[in-house]
Amino acid sequence: MPFSGELFERVASAPAVPDGLPLVVLLTGFTDAGSAVSGVIDHLKETASPQPLIVFDNDMLLDYRARRPVVTFDQDHLTEYRPARLELSLAADALGQPFLLLSGYEPDFAWNAFTDAVLGLFDEYGASTVTWVHSIAMPVPHTRPFGTTVSGTRSELTAAHSVWRPRTQVPATAGHLLEFRFAERGDLIAGFILLVPHYLADTEHPGAAMAAADRIMSATGLVLATDGLRDKQADYLARVEEQVDGNDELRQMISSLEQRHDAYMAGLTAEMGLSEGGTVAFDEGSLPSADELAAELERFLASRPTGDDDKNGLS
Repeated sequence: MPFSGELFERVASAPAVPDGLPLVVLLTGFTDAGSAVSGVIDHLKETASPQPLIVFDNDMLLDYRARRPVVTFDQDHLTEYRPARLELSLAADALGQPFLLLSGYEPDFAWNAFTDAVLGLFDEYGASTVTWVHSIAMPVPHTRPFGTTVSGTRSELTAAHSVWRPRTQVPATAGHLLEFRFAERGDLIAGFILLVPHYLADTEHPGAAMAAADRIMSATGLVLATDGLRDKQADYLARVEEQVDGNDELRQMISSLEQRHDAYMAGLTAEMGLSEGGTVAFDEGSLPSADELAAELERFLASRPTGDDDKNGLS
């Protein structure tokens, strides 16, 4: 396990870890459409009582100039320096069931050494499965449930949850490398890619975090508290609908997305009934682009009285 001693530090007061726990991996970085990953990390910090076991070394893994730490300035002096954190914790779900949580930033450097370290820690703690989630922007409507692409070694999860199965090349993330290496060893690992409406990808979408939590639960058997996310999602969607209802062009764009999404899902269902693993490709055709939708939303919001909710309400 090269360099592992330099990559992380063990927490002296760390609790004992039972064998056989699921490992949940949540790394922010290259893509996080709808803030799905960062949203579920923040939610688990509030609801799952994570207790740090391992803290990774920022000086070895982080590009500070790309993701700068935060300082607090109070009139004439600095009161706080808050660096990013990447840590392995012991957390607990709503029923008190423990699980391992690797959460924080995606490493900028030393991916191979980082992966070796995570595999070593997985073995050391006798973990049972690995589940990781990330999200990408797709031409899908916000009025339909979140779709998912599933990868890994757990075919039952792919069969149950994967609605889009492309054959393509994409820029890799550290999560992909982890999955590849775990799969090479024959470990049980599932990767969930959430398909987030592209025109809402730059907002903080509580539904995306809630969908991420749902996929984690389906893969691990954990019961995560999502009531807080559900309340935020109801408020978020109400404000989105208010903005869409006030604009004919936006309504037409969403209707086009709905029609294409429903046709795709109907075709997928028929294809799956004929051949295992068959899919129907997303046909963007004349779909509005994310920029077009965002621009139209901006025009609509700009026409509203100053006292009304603005786009920041969706961020």
